[in-house]
Amino acid sequence: MAVGPGGRPRRGRRAVLWCLITSLAGVVVMAGVMAARSGASGSASLTVPSAGPTTEVTVSATPSPRATAKKRRSTGLSKTARSRLTGTLSDYLDGRTGRLAITARDLSTGVTFGYGTKLKFPTASIVKVDILAALLLKAQRAGRTLTTSEKSTATRMIEYSDNKAANALWAEIGGTGGLTAANRKLGLRSTIAGSGGYWGVTMTSTADQLRLLSALTSKKSPLSARSRAYALGLMGDVISTQDWGVSAGADDGDSVALKNGWLPRATDGGTWVVNSIGRIHGDGHDYLIAVLSDHNTTMDSGVTKVEHVTQLVTKAFGKELGRA
Repeated sequence: MAVGPGGRPRRGRRAVLWCLITSLAGVVVMAGVMAARSGASGSASLTVPSAGPTTEVTVSATPSPRATAKKRRSTGLSKTARSRLTGTLSDYLDGRTGRLAITARDLSTGVTFGYGTKLKFPTASIVKVDILAALLLKAQRAGRTLTTSEKSTATRMIEYSDNKAANALWAEIGGTGGLTAANRKLGLRSTIAGSGGYWGVTMTSTADQLRLLSALTSKKSPLSARSRAYALGLMGDVISTQDWGVSAGADDGDSVALKNGWLPRATDGGTWVVNSIGRIHGDGHDYLIAVLSDHNTTMDSGVTKVEHVTQLVTKAFGKELGRA
C-alpha cells in the first residue's frame, strides 16, 4: 500500500489504488523473469516510482547479512578481522629475529587464517607425527594393528620425543621414500622428506602441517578412526616439559594434543628452529594450529614467539565468533 508523507495509509479512490498495486506487482514479476532469462547473478535491482514522494519498490538478489556471515565463517575471518590480525602479527614480529608462519582453522566453524603460508621450514621433531601417521598407514595396508613393540616405540617417539625411537620407526616406514609415499596418501603437497636418515631436516609448510592435523581429525582421512584416535591420544599425553607451544592458546577445560620440535642448526649460525603443531578442543571451538619458526637466537625466544602468536590468533578467532 502506498503511504503519504506522514506514514499513514493514503485515502483515495479504490480503483486507482487497485490499478497502482496491480501495476507494481506486474513490474516486479517481469523484472524477476528478465533476470532469470539473462542468467544475471549477484545483485539486480529495479526501482519503481510510487504515488508517494519517498516510496520505492526494490527487487534485489544481494545475499542477506545472515547468509553473508555464514559464507564468511566457512572460508575464513572477515576481511577486516584478517587485515587487523595480519597487521598485529607483523607489528609483533617486526624487529624480532627469525621467520615465523602460522596456519589455523576452527573445525567447529570453518574459520581459517594463514600468515607466511608460502614459507618452508625444517620440521625438527614435529615430523615424528608424520612418521607415526606413515606407520599407521603401513599397518592398515597389512590389515593389522601396531605390534606391542611398535606401540612402545611410538610412545617414546611422541610423548618423550625420543630420537632413537624415531630412528627405528623411520627405518620401519622405509625412510625418505616411505614418508614421501605416505604424504601423498595424506594429501601433503609441499613437504620434502629428509634424506640420508636426517628426518629432522624434512622441509614443510604450515599449510601442509594443517593437512596432516586434518588427517588426524577428519572422517575423510585415509587413517582409520582407530588410528586417528591412537595418534591424538599420544599427542595428548606428552610429558609436561614439552607441553608448550600451541597449548598457550587453550582455555581452562580445553583438551590439547600437540607435538613440538626444536633444533639448533649449525648451518644457520647456531640459531634455533622452534615449531609446534596441535589441536585445541573445547566448548564452542576445535582449533587445528601449526606454527613454524626458524633463525631464533635462542630456544626460549622461539617458544615465546610461537606461544604469543598462537594466543593472538585464537583470541582473534574468539572475537570473530563473539566468544571474547
